[in-house]
Amino acid sequence: MDHQKAKRRQQQRRRFRVRKRIRGTPERPRLSVFRSSKHIYAQIIDDVAGRTLASASTVGKQSGIAYGGNKKAAELIGQRIAEAAKAKGITKVAFDRGHYKYHGRVKALAEAARKAGLEF
Repeated sequence: MDHQKAKRRQQQRRRFRVRKRIRGTPERPRLSVFRSSKHIYAQIIDDVAGRTLASASTVGKQSGIAYGGNKKAAELIGQRIAEAAKAKGITKVAFDRGHYKYHGRVKALAEAARKAGLEF
């Protein structure tokens, strides 16, 4: 098995391990984070209905962020996702970090969302 295949399999196992404890409900939806090398994305998801309730990302001109691959951009997205959630009446979420460590950009997004009013 080549290195990339083994790496993807390990990431998938980590993602499943995190997700088996987290379930998005209408009262407490799931805040899912995805990061790439250039951008970061956040979604608030109700897993029972299978719907995305709110989202924010660094992609596109409407984001107003030139480069999304740093902590400053992650903090901005954390604030925006919290504002979008509060506009929909959501105050409590379950944080889903995916297969990423709670470190760096993922941590910056989470702390900014907490500071903006979301409860984890």
